[in-house]
Amino acid sequence: VFVVDNGRVATALHVTVLDALRLRDAGDDAATIKRKLEAVREDMCIYVAVETLEHLKRGGRISTATALIGTLLHFTTGTLSAYKKARGMNRAQDVMIEAIRAELAGRFAEPLAQGRVTLLAASSASPEATAAWEARLKAEFPGMKLLSDQLSLGVSCHIGEGGMGVGLSVSPE
Repeated sequence: VFVVDNGRVATALHVTVLDALRLRDAGDDAATIKRKLEAVREDMCIYVAVETLEHLKRGGRISTATALIGTLLHFTTGTLSAYKKARGMNRAQDVMIEAIRAELAGRFAEPLAQGRVTLLAASSASPEATAAWEARLKAEFPGMKLLSDQLSLGVSCHIGEGGMGVGLSVSPE
């Protein structure tokens, strides 16, 4: 048994498990799979829009000062920080999509060209709102692999109901 320390949660962790299975099926042994998964540790980003930062503030995940800065958060391996302020979930979704476009044009451009980037979606919102978010992401990023999950209760209790997220993950070669 090998423990993979790649600092991922939620949908990013889900794609890691799928990558591990793909590598196993391609014939890699457990030690090689661990090494490959950890090699792409930093090749991930997540943007999260929350209806309120109160849950994160009360749970000690963000400071009061951070809670005042914005309702959009940016998660990279092991780090959660305020990203921007947006009024309303529609505007927050616009800002997250702009951020993902910038990421794809920047540090994710080469792995995207290699077909190694998965678009991630996650939600603690209603099934209808989640389906609409998935449909919007498919329309905004046609042809990209999309993996979408409802957030676990462990994550949802921190961000509250109605949260939406989008991210990118690079699969190991």
